[in-house]
Amino acid sequence: MRLVAIRSVTAGSKLAKPIYNDNGQVLLYEGVVLTERSLTRLYELGISFIYIYDERTEGIEVETGVTLETKRKAMKTIKAEFQGIANQIKLKKSLNMDHFNKDFATIVSSILADIKNNDKTLTLLSDMFVYDSYIFTHSLNVTIYTLALAVELGFNDKQLMEIGMGALLHDIGKMTIPVEILNKPGRLTDEEFKIIQGHSMAGFEILRKAPNISLLSAHCALQHHERLDGTGYPRGLRSEDIHDYAKLIAIADVFDAVTSNRVYRKPMLPHEALELLYSGVGNQFDQELIQAFRRTIAVYPVGLTVSLSDDRMAIVVKQNKQLSTHPVVRIIKENGVELTETYDIDLMDQLSVTIVETEATLAASTT
Repeated sequence: MRLVAIRSVTAGSKLAKPIYNDNGQVLLYEGVVLTERSLTRLYELGISFIYIYDERTEGIEVETGVTLETKRKAMKTIKAEFQGIANQIKLKKSLNMDHFNKDFATIVSSILADIKNNDKTLTLLSDMFVYDSYIFTHSLNVTIYTLALAVELGFNDKQLMEIGMGALLHDIGKMTIPVEILNKPGRLTDEEFKIIQGHSMAGFEILRKAPNISLLSAHCALQHHERLDGTGYPRGLRSEDIHDYAKLIAIADVFDAVTSNRVYRKPMLPHEALELLYSGVGNQFDQELIQAFRRTIAVYPVGLTVSLSDDRMAIVVKQNKQLSTHPVVRIIKENGVELTETYDIDLMDQLSVTIVETEATLAASTT
């Protein structure tokens, strides 16, 4: 299977991985022949990349690190609980969150089990889901990325549960933001942006009053937009005053935000998002944390078509967790000529050869 920007997929291509709604139900089955209409509809629904069949990629398999069943159950709980909070706020009722700890702890435990049982790098780009709300999927993705980073850093089980709860609930304050502002497709006014910024403090106030929710988890909601140099919000805290958990969530939050498809901008690929994070090292993010995060994610997802520094073209076959920027690739073109017989090389064994461009990046930038 080959990962392709949906705007460059031609009608007649066959879907290689099914596409689901956020309840885990199949919307389009593997093997379906894609039409112009179906491709347009998928793009409108927020799907930016899909896997299609390509005979040159026979034997290539994609592993995401977290199972479909775990994600399906997590999304069901997140939707129900967040919507319940939003309804209580709208009706100006006292918030009832007695069951928060149990429900969300179950999600965190399931995600942790999947991550610990899978030593592969994470790639959520390969998850073909259509979601009702960005907040729900963002909360889940940030939790997965944050926990993978925390496991890589060696946090103990108690800390991992606290971190996971903080990550899962970091945006709960957005349930207090008017929907028309939260989902506005265009540029926010200064006043609207200030209202959006208020979600950090709102989330803290919700969580600190919730029974059985750790105050550390509440501080994750409060501090996930703080930055090392004091330019973040809501308090403009500097490095030494920001809790370690919030520093992890901040990285995962930005990474998922820029790799997700939004109405007002196209998504970045993982390597582009990683470059963005590195550009903030020292000022916004801790370098050691970014380096650890790089080891947990698939910088170049399996199935992605890439151009190499020696002018060969290849498709990513397998990840190297030891050096995520140098995966195993399948050479499909040399000297501008398509090969009739492809072959695989491990870029870990040829460190002088690097990936310089991706086909998906080029396709996305022209649409």
